[in-house]
Amino acid sequence: MLEVSNIKVRVAPLRKHPGKESKMGFDALLRTLRVSADDVAWYELHKRSIDARKRNDIVLILTYHVSLKDGPTAEQNLLNKIQGKPAAKHIKLTEPNTFTLPKATQPAPSDNRPVVVGAGCAGLFCALTLAEAGLNPLLIERGDDAARRTAAVEHHNQTGQLDLESNIQFGLGGAGTFSDGKLNTGTKSTSHHFILDTFVKAGAQKNILWDAKPHVGSDILPAVVTNIVKMIEDAGGTVAFRTKLTSLERTSDGSLSTIQIERTAPDGSIQTETIKTHTMILATGHSSRDTYIMLKDKGISMERKTFAMGVRIEHLQSQINKSLYGPEATNPVLGAAPYKLSVHLPSGRSAFSFCMCPGGYVVSAASEKGGVVTNGMSLSDRAGQNANSGLLANVYPEDLPGNDVLAGIELQRSCEQAAFKAGGGAYVAPAQLVGDFLEKKTSTGPRSVKPTYPRGVTWTSLEGCLPPYILNTLREALPIMDKKLHGFAHSDAVLTGVETRSSSPVRITRNETGQSINTPGIWPVGEGAGYAGGIMSAAADGIKMAELIVEHYNNA
Repeated sequence: MLEVSNIKVRVAPLRKHPGKESKMGFDALLRTLRVSADDVAWYELHKRSIDARKRNDIVLILTYHVSLKDGPTAEQNLLNKIQGKPAAKHIKLTEPNTFTLPKATQPAPSDNRPVVVGAGCAGLFCALTLAEAGLNPLLIERGDDAARRTAAVEHHNQTGQLDLESNIQFGLGGAGTFSDGKLNTGTKSTSHHFILDTFVKAGAQKNILWDAKPHVGSDILPAVVTNIVKMIEDAGGTVAFRTKLTSLERTSDGSLSTIQIERTAPDGSIQTETIKTHTMILATGHSSRDTYIMLKDKGISMERKTFAMGVRIEHLQSQINKSLYGPEATNPVLGAAPYKLSVHLPSGRSAFSFCMCPGGYVVSAASEKGGVVTNGMSLSDRAGQNANSGLLANVYPEDLPGNDVLAGIELQRSCEQAAFKAGGGAYVAPAQLVGDFLEKKTSTGPRSVKPTYPRGVTWTSLEGCLPPYILNTLREALPIMDKKLHGFAHSDAVLTGVETRSSSPVRITRNETGQSINTPGIWPVGEGAGYAGGIMSAAADGIKMAELIVEHYNNA
């Protein structure tokens, strides 16, 4: 099979004929290979990206996988023929993805069934891998299934009443379910194609298999994660909602022996249960603060890590499109333009955009009483009027006082409570115009950009909602970012506070076997454990740990 990259299709002609993209790509592929359509046995689009560096000549950059009718001999002959020519660097032999899931040699013992804690992306894919291996995992999730969770989120948006166990942070799919479902990643893993293919089988659009910046959409993700749960159950796993890890016990040699859980019945009654197991996968996500406290009290090894905090910034999506795509800003082939910005400042600090949501909405992501937390999401069509992203600055371990490993959590909480107070309560968020923020003036109302935060905003100043070094870093960064993306520091853009949950401030330390460095039997996984930074990397980490766990069972 051949991989043919750098196939270019100009965007301008597609403005009136967007349906011709596939044909134009295939014709360009044939010209590059210098073969006819009759010579091709099979082909598929492998990757699609947009090159908008020249706004007057934007092109699609396509990569194809191709098999010729006369087989490997013809493909090798083609490579020999183009050797030394410019096209040679864009054509190579490749093999189909051969990632395979591990298999257990025997079932898990009744007193050592693997228990996966948390049904975010890391937990779901870890449980799916363990189930497919034949180890019949138990996956527990403190929040609700997708339907009940969606209802709880909508109820919070409408009334301000917050379900502490089922919200944008907790429930099936984790925080990723309501944050657009972006699947691009800077990490590399042989499992990536399997993850994308699983999403497609579960109901995601097929274009995530080739889009350079794939996303599912928060309107589609609830059904997708529900179908992944069914895959786990069909493979022999068990999934329990409204079931929370509350404690654990260790043997005299320090290894895990039992865990304690609480199950909440539909009538609100709580049942406690002790489960014997020597294998617990901690995939709790970055917001399970009570779990971190329990782990600290139990002496589980943890360490501080760098994380980030800031605000959500909103612009008109049309302005972002114009800045990035120029004359092609309204070309339907391009859709809503995404961006990614970062700056390194003379102070030694950095600021960056995070979880950019084209045509999206700012959401209320609180999971504790009396604290405002923001995040962003897009629906699958990305048709909202505004663009938004996190505008964040790093918090380093040395920025934190004392030596408490959970000091970062306390800083997050204090900022969330300050934002709650500045917003006036009821999870209304404080907001400030970028122009006023840069001039340190209190805002009194919106201009051209209308905030989308569902609980409403209080126009004010963000002073006091974040540490001075965060605010100063953002003020210093905004004009520099504006030079990279014209209009980013537009005075009408809206800052909504605060975004504090972009990543975990704690890492649950693990060794080369994947287990806690001081508690064998605990396997920290994913973003909450400090080993991932998004859906794809979390899912890949869950699979990686599952592979190690299967090997551990097989060698027992």
